[in-house]
Amino acid sequence: MAKDKVKEADADAPEGEEGEAAPKKKLSPKILIIAGVAAALVLGGGGAGAFFLLKPKPEAAAGKTVKKEKKKDDKKKGEGDKAVGEVREGPDGVLFYTMPSIVVNMQTADGRTTFLKLKLTLEAPDQETVDALDPNMPRLQDMFQTFLRELRPEDLQGSQGSYQLRMEIQRRVNMVIAPAKVNAVLIEEMLIN
Repeated sequence: MAKDKVKEADADAPEGEEGEAAPKKKLSPKILIIAGVAAALVLGGGGAGAFFLLKPKPEAAAGKTVKKEKKKDDKKKGEGDKAVGEVREGPDGVLFYTMPSIVVNMQTADGRTTFLKLKLTLEAPDQETVDALDPNMPRLQDMFQTFLRELRPEDLQGSQGSYQLRMEIQRRVNMVIAPAKVNAVLIEEMLIN
């Protein structure tokens, strides 16, 4: 009977590979402390990252109206934002409005990809004309894209090609900002690749 009780006790205990009783593993306090510190670092780092990434920007908290007023003041001073345009004073009271660079792909007879990069400056007679350019910039950019994409590299060869390009752009700009008018279109940079 004693042997039966020993066999029952051995049958209830888990066995290892060789039939030995497997000892119960206890977690040491060192492992618990390390795991706790690692969990605190992960949670703390995630919380700090979320705080900094989701924190509203100071300009957004102050409101958009302050930002718009600042941009208008900067443009009047000649320190305009490159994304909209830069205004400089010229001789005889004219203002030069430098537009952002324009890049378009052009048509070619052989189907090659050819790009045109233009940097234009518009000569405006007064501040009212410059003020008419900024709100119409999306229309101007659309007009430039549709017009310039239809050109071929042969259309821009020589001084005659540059002159016709300036006159056509001036005509189209004046149509967009009417009744205001620009005096001239100046080509600062024209690259055909």
